[in-house]
Amino acid sequence: MTPVPSDGSNSVSNDPATTPGHAAGRGGVSGRIPPASAVGEVAERVRARRGGALTPLDLALLHSARFADGWNTLLGAVRSSMTLRGDLREAAICRIAVLNGAAYEWNAHAPLARSEGVTAAQLSALRDREVDSAALGGELALIVSYTDAMTRTVTVPQELFDAVLDELGVACTVELTGTVAAYNMVSRFLVALDIGRGRPETPLQIERESP
Repeated sequence: MTPVPSDGSNSVSNDPATTPGHAAGRGGVSGRIPPASAVGEVAERVRARRGGALTPLDLALLHSARFADGWNTLLGAVRSSMTLRGDLREAAICRIAVLNGAAYEWNAHAPLARSEGVTAAQLSALRDREVDSAALGGELALIVSYTDAMTRTVTVPQELFDAVLDELGVACTVELTGTVAAYNMVSRFLVALDIGRGRPETPLQIERESP
């Protein structure tokens, strides 16, 4: 089975010489910098988490092996070592992708959101910059409001924080906050380096699924 991307990018060949966009170092999936070497202990640890294949994001991160190693550990924990429900996690990640214009992150995580139980109608609502809370339902709407606050203004109103804390408890509130923070990092990295999105002038394309 092909491994599912775990932090906003699609899998590609492990050989940088055959990676799309490598020759020019711009456009295609590789973005504004050429892919790094895909060999070494850190690359092997990333491959192990991915299930065998590196992604364009990995091949950018591997220009700094220590950074890539830390990233791999953090995102591995966020994706697979927490108790926060998968539908809430993936909805938050998809929402961040919309707000930050990270189409590649959306296209990687929208299918994961569906597999975790987010409906097509809810996913469509997440795609709109001014989300319809009624279309999401109470708990998901609350998580998206928290995600919006952290992503748009950084600060979270006390009333909203208290509502999330009451709904999720302390541990999952910490995990939600960490997830939103981590995937804001991912989306900003992807967008700044134009990874997987084509040239910088390419309009944002986030696929909408029909209900």
